Amino acid sequence: MNQIARWVLGGSIAIVAALSFAFAQQPTRVRGTVEKVDGSTITVRSGEANEIKLNLTDGAQVYGVQKASIADIKPGAYVGVGAMPQTDGSQRAIQVMIFAESMRGIGEGHRPWDRPGSTMTNGTVDAAVGTVEGQTFTVKYKDGEKNIVVTPDSVIRAYVIGSRDELKPGALVAAFAAKKPDGTLEAPRINVGRDGIVPQ
Repeated sequence: MNQIARWVLGGSIAIVAALSFAFAQQPTRVRGTVEKVDGSTITVRSGEANEIKLNLTDGAQVYGVQKASIADIKPGAYVGVGAMPQTDGSQRAIQVMIFAESMRGIGEGHRPWDRPGSTMTNGTVDAAVGTVEGQTFTVKYKDGEKNIVVTPDSVIRAYVIGSRDELKPGALVAAFAAKKPDGTLEAPRINVGRDGIVPQ
């Protein structure tokens, strides 16, 4: 094999290895109902027949997800807004997530969301407004801001600090997990719905 062939082969192997690594690092979304808790291992029933074992890391964070209202969206709060863009440049909120203070900065910015044509905006409710005026507010993030319109159909939820005591059979949970080399799933954070709320 000549030197050029070795370079091409070596480069191809490196690309394949990099792609394999990147694919392996893609998080797996786990969402369903807790069936069993064994130490740090949570067995989650997702759908009718899919049973998933999820390992929580040492010090994994637990957040409760509970119902909130427009009155809870206060200047200075850090929020995530899934919305549909409007012709006037505003964003009509599908859902508003009010993050716990410890989650400030997570996913900051404006980008496409997981529904066709929708957007996700994570940022701070503009404190310069003074108050949340009626059913609208402004979200500021690095390099930009968006005006958010909340309608009666908008779903408003809040993340609050939770505890592992909430992770019990019947609890509704959601997490993004990393797949380990041995095939197990591991998560540093898990959300648990309160009062029947289904966490995202």
